[in-house]
Amino acid sequence: MSGALLPFPVPAGIRPELYRYVSEEIIPRYAAFDAAHREGHACQVIREALHLAESYPEADPEIVFTAAAFHDTGLSEGREHHHNVSARIIREDPRLSEWFSPQQIECIAQAAEDHRASSKTPPRSLYGMLIAEADRTIDPEDILLRTLRFSLDHYPELDKEGHWNRCRQHLDEKYGDGGYLKLWIPGSQNAERLEALRVIIRDRALLRRHFERLWASR
Repeated sequence: MSGALLPFPVPAGIRPELYRYVSEEIIPRYAAFDAAHREGHACQVIREALHLAESYPEADPEIVFTAAAFHDTGLSEGREHHHNVSARIIREDPRLSEWFSPQQIECIAQAAEDHRASSKTPPRSLYGMLIAEADRTIDPEDILLRTLRFSLDHYPELDKEGHWNRCRQHLDEKYGDGGYLKLWIPGSQNAERLEALRVIIRDRALLRRHFERLWASR
């Protein structure tokens, strides 16, 4: 498996060999996933996690970079347990021992394992919090679009109203007031963005207008 380099230069603190491995062998795996979890999503999580890590001098950027790159690779075996599968893929990857100790590999695996938004327990380490927060990068337009794309990809049997009801229910359960999504990094921009999304979710007429626009351009 071989792919193009990541769409940004080698980040500070990342060895070129690790950057190339992730670029050519890991990120291309995302091309096989649903439209909401393809290469662009992985790259976005990497960039956001590294940005958040800048506020934590104790964070090793290579651990952050690698955990972010691998965090959704477990989607290759389905969505329900993908976080656990991602962790297994990390633990079983023979190349990672070229750059990391066994303890560091376990830290990377746990960060991927702990990133899932529906987890009822907080991440076990700063790295898990960074990946979880980066994966939750909240842009209302992007979330609405990804929600519809996921529904279209995974529930092709639904008609328009079926997709509307499923998208509305998912947005309520995950992002709405009392939803299961949790934010872990104080001071991140996600809290403000989450409230902007909740304004849309609360206003059913406004939410429907967004759905109609995205449906027309799907």
